Amino acid sequence: MQALTTRRRLLETSGMGFGALALNLMAGRDTVSAAEQHLAHRMATAKSIIWCFMEGGPSHLDLVDPKPLLNELAGKPLPSSFREPITAMGERGAPLMAAPRTWTQHGESGMWASEWIPHIATCMDDIAVIRSCWTNGINHAGGVCQMNTCINFAGRPSLGAWVNYGLGSANDNLPSFVVICDSNGRPVNGTRNWGSGFMPATYQGVQLAGGSDEPISNLNSPKGYSSERQSTKLDLLHQFNKNYAAARPQQSELDARLHSYELAFRMQAQAPVAVDLQSETAETQHLYGMDEKETEIFGRNCLLARRMVERGVRFVQLYSGTGSKWDSHSAIEANHSRLCKSMDKPVAGLIKDLKQRGLLDETLVIWGGEFGRTPMSEKGDGRDHNPTGFSIFMAGGGVTGGQAIGATDDLGLYAVDDKMHVHDIHASILGLMGLDNMQLTYNHKGRPERPTINEGVFNRKLTASSDTFQK
Repeated sequence: MQALTTRRRLLETSGMGFGALALNLMAGRDTVSAAEQHLAHRMATAKSIIWCFMEGGPSHLDLVDPKPLLNELAGKPLPSSFREPITAMGERGAPLMAAPRTWTQHGESGMWASEWIPHIATCMDDIAVIRSCWTNGINHAGGVCQMNTCINFAGRPSLGAWVNYGLGSANDNLPSFVVICDSNGRPVNGTRNWGSGFMPATYQGVQLAGGSDEPISNLNSPKGYSSERQSTKLDLLHQFNKNYAAARPQQSELDARLHSYELAFRMQAQAPVAVDLQSETAETQHLYGMDEKETEIFGRNCLLARRMVERGVRFVQLYSGTGSKWDSHSAIEANHSRLCKSMDKPVAGLIKDLKQRGLLDETLVIWGGEFGRTPMSEKGDGRDHNPTGFSIFMAGGGVTGGQAIGATDDLGLYAVDDKMHVHDIHASILGLMGLDNMQLTYNHKGRPERPTINEGVFNRKLTASSDTFQK
């Protein structure tokens, strides 16, 4: 395997840094694109990622991991053969609660899905469900942090930042890493979820306004404001920033600010086209559910994500239930019914749209939250956090669909077969993008830092034949 050798790395180690590149760009000098500067570690099967993040923790037991025994034992205590878990709310001895779902097998693969996701169910032949996920984050702050950064406390770069650092942008006129929430609020931990940690701030995600007719604010110049006038102001700003940066070469936040100004200038040419959803046909808008009240917002965000990766954006993260709305300590029936309705058709529309455009093979779609829910009840009609066993699913990007990987126990409490920790999930995602989690390094305080903290294994079943795996 060949180590990453990049012009950016050379500049960083020689003391110039990415800020110098940004200054050069603003001065109009020629540079090679970020994509041309980077070399992958292995053959990639995916060029871009769309991560549909269900913030709050969706119930795997009610969506993609059927447990008949749970319904048989509903109302009874957890059998003594099961180790009593430590729960986020500290409730002990709660009875098991049924998952009163209607389960149906779908497609040629015969994969199971509940009635809460009827649209996603039609895509099961393209989906690999990982039923054996686990994490260390027992609460939302730690769980969301770990699912984004591979560790359950703040300070490390997000997965999107590592992808941005490792591969660069395939389009110099758009951000390489984009985040879109489904409300005006922010997920738990806020911008740290897409931050760059100890790496330069240029690698962090750029947040767009989700569900809005104007995803990028102030993109167009004010009326009567000529490009010449704008260019003159930018030249003056560039000179101020250049002088300031010269005295502060280690300030990565300034690098990011310089980069953002320069990127914003270039985006004025291409971004209006990228975010123009009305240019899509009525049929396509219907596919994403943009013509229905319940699905309009997340449908817009999913369609925007497709248009972004179509134009070279590497990593798009879409938040569903922003503000931990998938959390269902009580009234899970009403909570999950509403949220599933809001995202089911858009996610299925995204997979189908990518497939019919020939983009699914090179676009990895990920669905899941920070953890699952317990088989025991909480407050009689809810479920507590379950970090010890839950499900996510992947589609496209070289992933073999129509298979279930791993398993939880008969009640869905603990991952037991082919367990995949978040480290393994991230290692697998990076591997599909052509990056080796042990070879991708960033020197911080004299030591090589890796995206999965020296752990994590690529699960080769993701790209293997589905014939031998459970359904």
